[in-house]
Amino acid sequence: MEQDRRPSTVVHRIGAEGEPLAIIDDFAGDPDALRAAAVAATFGPADQHYPGIRAPLPAFYLEEQLPVIAAVLGRAFGRCRRVHVIDATFSIVTASPTALQLGQRLPHVDAYDPDRIALVHFLSPTDTDGTAFFRHRATGFETVTEERGRAYFAQLNAEVRDVEPGPGYIADDSDLFDRIAVVEARYNRALLYRSRQLHSGAISADAVLSADPAVGRLTVTAFLAIE
Repeated sequence: MEQDRRPSTVVHRIGAEGEPLAIIDDFAGDPDALRAAAVAATFGPADQHYPGIRAPLPAFYLEEQLPVIAAVLGRAFGRCRRVHVIDATFSIVTASPTALQLGQRLPHVDAYDPDRIALVHFLSPTDTDGTAFFRHRATGFETVTEERGRAYFAQLNAEVRDVEPGPGYIADDSDLFDRIAVVEARYNRALLYRSRQLHSGAISADAVLSADPAVGRLTVTAFLAIE
């Protein structure tokens, strides 16, 4: 059933670097229709970095949500004349904590460019596992830019060679990272943040990692470029 509520947005500046994090509640007009579309979709393996499965979005999703996204980007990130969609899919985390590769057990960035934006739209009515943001203790970096990349990965690689992180998703402080913010998932809540921020899905140890869109941690994930 279509909601009567309009999107409401709060913009936070997180960490010492003060990067913007936009939280949009009541993001889509009819989230139940999106869940129905996901249930009917055909999911397949994601790329090697995402610990789960993905499926194409219905055409109406971007048609309806891009105006909302553009308005929030202009408010939170200072400008938005145009939004380019690089990638956008339904996504479900399915990998068990013991099956994760090393890179999936650490915070990550998706791009260095400050004009690259990540979107996460939570579509599970019961799952509260959201998204966490981190600071690398040794370097103090909360974002990884092209200028910082070589030093950051050299330091991180040296650290994990000495002591490899244990199994499981990173959702809190660790020996290598401090958590600087976490946003709980809520049905029809969306987040927008720069892809260069160190982040991770805040997946709890007892999470239900079902591949069924009606049961699992269903989200829309998208990568955008703004100009």
